[in-house]
Amino acid sequence: MIAFVATPIGNLKDITLRALDELREADVIFCEDTRHTIRLLTAYGIKKPLISCHKFNEREAAEKMLALSREGKRIAVVSDAGMPVISDPGSAVCAVLKEAGEPYTVLPGPCAFVCALVLSAFPADRFTFVGFLPDKRAKRLDELKRYTHVRDTLIFHCAPQDLDAYISLMYEVFGDRRACIVREITKIHEESVEFTLKEGYGGEKRGECILLVEGAREENELLALSPEEHLRRYLAEGMDKKEALKLVAKERGVSKSSLYRLIVDPEPRTPEP
Repeated sequence: MIAFVATPIGNLKDITLRALDELREADVIFCEDTRHTIRLLTAYGIKKPLISCHKFNEREAAEKMLALSREGKRIAVVSDAGMPVISDPGSAVCAVLKEAGEPYTVLPGPCAFVCALVLSAFPADRFTFVGFLPDKRAKRLDELKRYTHVRDTLIFHCAPQDLDAYISLMYEVFGDRRACIVREITKIHEESVEFTLKEGYGGEKRGECILLVEGAREENELLALSPEEHLRRYLAEGMDKKEALKLVAKERGVSKSSLYRLIVDPEPRTPEP
């Protein structure tokens, strides 16, 4: 049997009894980084053969896993932290096992983005988990545009050094929205910091970060307003005139030049008698 096992995302005590049993009973453990997994196993007095399974050798590792499973070996699959497959190696492994008709199971446990959603206090009835954005700016831009009109809470994984670039690009695509950084989940310095995309994030940029952004506003509500009322709505929220005009033009599908008079005279005009 092959079992995908969730492991702690920070605090080593956040592991289930069932996960410990599975790791103890496994004949071999496939892991993202052997050095990282040894730390967890050592904390619980577990010694097992380890085989690397990372994003550069997934299919090769999957074939090896399949062969061992068919020999009757009991196999555990872990990533460095959290649930394997979710923004971690494992998707290609699952595909190989499914195609081969080899059964596998999953042992639930810690998942960083779920914890972040709770800590943020953002709407959790509907959310969209995006994960990491592409490395290149152009591809990031294209990816973000797919979510412009999604009204769910948006959840992203983000490396600390990329936070400012992510936030700046999101402001360019989404306009000003509430956002939240949740970092160091389950650790001593765990924190959840809310801000707006326009003002940016001024806190610590260390450790694993989850970036949450509020979903799009109800489109019909704003488009039902006149252009003047639409603009005043954003100005009342503290948005800069030029940025507000840019967003209104974008949402209404018209050019900024056609709405320029609204900056000069944003008040409604009184009809002449």
